[in-house]
Amino acid sequence: MLTLDPHPLLDTLAFTTTLPGPLSSVPSPEGLTALLKADAPAPLASDDAVRSAVRDLLRHGGYKPTGRGKPASEYLVRAAGDGTLGAINAVVDVCNAVSLHSGLPISVVDLDRAQAPFRIGIAPEGSQYIFNASGQTIELAGLLCLFDAEGPCANAVKDAQRTKTAADTRRTLTVLWGTKALGDRTARAFAWYRELLERLGATVEPLS
Repeated sequence: MLTLDPHPLLDTLAFTTTLPGPLSSVPSPEGLTALLKADAPAPLASDDAVRSAVRDLLRHGGYKPTGRGKPASEYLVRAAGDGTLGAINAVVDVCNAVSLHSGLPISVVDLDRAQAPFRIGIAPEGSQYIFNASGQTIELAGLLCLFDAEGPCANAVKDAQRTKTAADTRRTLTVLWGTKALGDRTARAFAWYRELLERLGATVEPLS
């Protein structure tokens, strides 16, 4: 279901999640939303070394992970710090909690809005996609991306609008954008991620 292009730094882990019902029927419990605070107790903690390693991962293909193009996990740190990181839906809240505390960018796509086969690789020159409902685009050249049959649909900076979760989402594909420079951090982040999803009644199946 998922193939990986060769990459010297990438330590990714991908998995599918099947929810017990449509996403709109799966609430975010108080214990989950509490994890959206920067000082919440968590099994992992991010720091400058983690942020530097993630940026190095994204630089490998020639992408510049700075300014508006910085990893999504860095936006979460800032939002949690100023108190603006709030609950969205159960799937996104779990993603944001794990990304915030692990320091790893994470992508989540709706499997019923994407089309197999899936591949992870570096986007070629000229690649772009719309990343929000306002129609804004992100230039993808040199950036590690998840591709489906239609093209790139997610990455460590901004996921594509066309495959984002919605109220009727039942199945998702999640990608943890980890790096070998951080040892077993990807595996540890996944273990916690899986635990949080299973508490919601979801079924998790690793792909890689």
